[in-house]
Amino acid sequence: MLARILSFVLRGIDGVPCEIEVDLGPPADRDRVVVVGLPDAAVRESAERVRSAIENCELRFPLFRRVIINLAPADLRKEGPVYDLPIALAMLLANGGITPIDPEAPDPDHAIFAGELALDGRLRPVRGAISLALLARALGRRYVVVPAENAPEASVVKGVTVLSASTLQEVVDWLNGAGSLPVRAPVEVDALVAAQEPEIDFALVRGQEPAKRALTVAAAGGHNLLMIGPAGTGKTMMARALPGILPPLLPDEAIEVTRIHSAAGALPPGTPVLVHRPVRTPHHTASAPALVGGGSVPRPGDVSLAHRGVLFLDELAEFSRDALETLRQPLEDGFVTIARAQGSVRFPARFMLVGAVNPTHRGGFGRGSEGARDMSKYLSKLSGPLIDRIDLHVEVPAVPFSELGGPPKGTGSATMRERVAAARARQRERQGAVLNTDLRGRALDRHAHIERAGVRLLERAMEELGLSARAYDRIRRMARTVADLDGEAEIAAHHVAEGVAYRLLDRPEMALR
Repeated sequence: MLARILSFVLRGIDGVPCEIEVDLGPPADRDRVVVVGLPDAAVRESAERVRSAIENCELRFPLFRRVIINLAPADLRKEGPVYDLPIALAMLLANGGITPIDPEAPDPDHAIFAGELALDGRLRPVRGAISLALLARALGRRYVVVPAENAPEASVVKGVTVLSASTLQEVVDWLNGAGSLPVRAPVEVDALVAAQEPEIDFALVRGQEPAKRALTVAAAGGHNLLMIGPAGTGKTMMARALPGILPPLLPDEAIEVTRIHSAAGALPPGTPVLVHRPVRTPHHTASAPALVGGGSVPRPGDVSLAHRGVLFLDELAEFSRDALETLRQPLEDGFVTIARAQGSVRFPARFMLVGAVNPTHRGGFGRGSEGARDMSKYLSKLSGPLIDRIDLHVEVPAVPFSELGGPPKGTGSATMRERVAAARARQRERQGAVLNTDLRGRALDRHAHIERAGVRLLERAMEELGLSARAYDRIRRMARTVADLDGEAEIAAHHVAEGVAYRLLDRPEMALR
């Protein structure tokens, strides 16, 4: 009267084995179903969904019995309807509702199951199917049985057989040897990943060639960028054009990005893998948990959903200071750690931060000492430590009237994309998969060697601008990227000069206090 079916718990973006145990007690005057093992409300309600699904499929529900459903390990919080299918199967196994008629029928111990049940026995999709498939491969399980909508993303994982089911009855027939489940063909991620088509071509941006150059540097090295300028100068337009010059995701990166979106329930239905770099544009009213993640059972926030992509914060100074300060750790470390009483969860968060901000609350630069005070007051919402973690501070001035008329004649996305691709190819040849923005310690010293004149220039800039040690390293990384764009192995003085020029808010007249 005891049956076991294996499912999983989604912990962060990782799948953890969860064994569903069902024990049928002796006959009683009424049936009672008890779910134990730290279930949330959705899991406790699964007993009613499972009962209706079994009865509506004309299968045997254990009537007038005391049913104990245990979700092991018992000290790990379980949430969501993902356990409906495995609970129903374990209940049918214990009650004799699954009795193989074919000696070649599959063994339930060779599979992992997940799926939400409708009252009529249909299967609905769940979160984290790709993590489930990765867990099955790690455990050596042969089959992964998931709802049909989840099969495309699970089939991205090689080494397991992904079976898609539409109803509970189909899974029962498969286990009894009386039917088969469709096998989902493996997805070749390499064939799907492609360059992202630009939403806006940089050629449509009139003027702003220095800003385009800064965006090229940011894209080539993966650097964070802040654009400062009056309203209507093209800051938002250029930020939307940025993804079009970034190189395509690598296959491993695409799977990693897909896992995060699947765990968050943000993966479009039927999508096997996300093939483009993600772009997140939260509103300035977003809270700190919305940005970095949170909840009683932690889920990823925008910084993790932007992993390997772009997080664009428009009107940066309008975000709450508390929300902005939470970005400091992921900007430095590339991940977010969310601690709760039951433990901590780590989410990847290696993204390009692109911010746009007006110099004052009026939208433009003020005049004289009063304008300087307005600017200092408005930008004081951005703390010094946060600004220190943004590599490029770029001024985006008003576009001259002469640039507004006639056909666009500036640099286009195709040209910028070629330069970025060439610079990143040089980085891969020199330092592997590590981007310039991620160079640290000895690796930075080894790959960012500066010629003597450049060292003297950097020393003078450090003294005159009062730069921090963090800004010192960021200038070296930017100079390394500028040299890569120029196709030069050694960092020259003019590369350093360009890197220093991008530290706009480190200048005495612009410094934040």
